[in-house]
Amino acid sequence: MAMASAPPANRAKRTGRAPAPGRHPSSLAALWRSSVGKKAVMAVSGLVMLAYLVAHMLGNLKIFFGPDDINGYAHWLRTLGEPLLHHGWFLWLARLVLVAAVVAHGTAAYQLSRRDLKARPVKYAHRRQRATYATRTMRWGGVILGLFIVWHILDLTTLTVNPAAEEGHPYQNVVASFSTWYSGVIYCLAMLALGLHVRHGFWSAAQTLGVNNPRRDRALKVGANALALLLTAGFLSVPVAVMAGLVR
Repeated sequence: MAMASAPPANRAKRTGRAPAPGRHPSSLAALWRSSVGKKAVMAVSGLVMLAYLVAHMLGNLKIFFGPDDINGYAHWLRTLGEPLLHHGWFLWLARLVLVAAVVAHGTAAYQLSRRDLKARPVKYAHRRQRATYATRTMRWGGVILGLFIVWHILDLTTLTVNPAAEEGHPYQNVVASFSTWYSGVIYCLAMLALGLHVRHGFWSAAQTLGVNNPRRDRALKVGANALALLLTAGFLSVPVAVMAGLVR
């Protein structure tokens, strides 16, 4: 004799939440609530930001070819997609995607961190030896980068804190910014934090998305180190060149 299914009231008691009539739980919501889902969101959003960082670094390096190159590049970004898109729309679409990636990444990281702390209310007596410096500083590195993004926007996007900002002149604005010692120091420290974050994040994303295996681990680790070093060196080259007087 088949057993009758539990009535909705009993199911609500077990789950702690009354089921919506005629609706099933969203698979996306269930995925987001799981630790695996949050890690997947972190991995995908991290790769989106990584792609942006590579493109942004390559654009920054145009400063070494003179004002016309980088100012022309900035103008091209604002006209990209025309006539289908209006002037500047591509940049705003890219910014919206980037903001969504940053918010998703930060939210997932925070919630995973809180979940981890609740699961381990008592600290380990001994630190795990496999935890590298980059792993232990990922949390604070993310906070540092979040604060830096705010500064960077105020400095070179809205030009609020730039001492000699000129609208539509990126070359002159970069030189003006890094001509002040504090802006150069803030940028350099943030880029060092970025290198550590990328190194660990790239490897973690590969694990989360199931790309790694024993045969690929070595190549992935070398790739993570090379990518982190390339991005760090590329971004640092600009403020160092300005502060050293090579770009003026």
